[in-house]
Amino acid sequence: MARKPARAPTNGRRPNDDIGEEMRLKLYHSQFRLRQAEQRAYDLFLQNLVKGTSHLSLGQEAIAAGFGCAMKKGDHTFCTYRGHAHTLARGVPVEKVLGELMQRDNGLMRGKGGSMHLTSAEHGVMGSYAIIGAHLPIACGAALRAQYKGDKDVTVCFFGDGTTNIGAFHEALNFAAIWKLPVVFVCENNHYMEYTPIGDITAVPSPAGDRASAYGLAKIVIDGNDADEVYRTAQAAFARARAGDGPSLIECLTYRHSGHSRADPGAYRPKGELERWKKDKDPINIYRERMTQFGIAQDQIDNIEAEVNEEVEKATEACKAAPNPPMDILFTDVYADGGWAWRN
Repeated sequence: MARKPARAPTNGRRPNDDIGEEMRLKLYHSQFRLRQAEQRAYDLFLQNLVKGTSHLSLGQEAIAAGFGCAMKKGDHTFCTYRGHAHTLARGVPVEKVLGELMQRDNGLMRGKGGSMHLTSAEHGVMGSYAIIGAHLPIACGAALRAQYKGDKDVTVCFFGDGTTNIGAFHEALNFAAIWKLPVVFVCENNHYMEYTPIGDITAVPSPAGDRASAYGLAKIVIDGNDADEVYRTAQAAFARARAGDGPSLIECLTYRHSGHSRADPGAYRPKGELERWKKDKDPINIYRERMTQFGIAQDQIDNIEAEVNEEVEKATEACKAAPNPPMDILFTDVYADGGWAWRN
């Protein structure tokens, strides 16, 4: 008869376990929440309730969850147009994100930003950037502000593998290294830069990791579908940044389950590749099994999933019932004072 896994000690930490039950439950909650929210965004798109295109992170949840759980209040997130997961991982309500995608008045920016421009300064989400690589120098600016003022917040900048061939990537890395800025650069290497395999147009096997030494940084390449490994790596990088030891460049190997955008069927992928990643490297399945191995009870896992499903359902219904933005906000928030009139 198979033995049931032992329950974790009352302090939530098993021998030689540096993460503990409480954080594992938090990591799983975040990953499952990101998966369900983005799957719902996909469903709403098919119902023609999400206008325009959207870029999903299905299959990449462990990266956003791992870094999100390691970050502290006051830390800053900069992400790309594939930013739904990173926005949610900082605690933004699902209703606010879905509402923004659906261009409803209850959205994060009252429907004026849409899928590719999610921003919530309240939660430390300093924007989603649609121009490839544009946010890396801006992230350096945020980190320079912290250094100059003596603050201890860390800036985390997420980008895709294709960004490593953009000039702004190299300029930002060089600047951050020279000034020893408290910024962590995170490459989400999902193996495809839009529709092209990254290996076809990059001179090195690891597009981010193999460039690190050019800026005096350590090569860090990790399994981006293992939330524990992501979390541990993030903690180490944040400690380095807060201590004044400068930036880190982390390459997280992952795989997106959907196409580049909702207009992309992903037909360029080799036959069977997607199925193999879903079967062997799905971060949700990996972590669910991990929790069982560490003695976390099935009812705790079930409760997390039920709680998340209820949140997503309530958010969906609230967004469907929400009105469109009123016309009188069309010209607001153009300038920093909230207005639109040009002033010399």
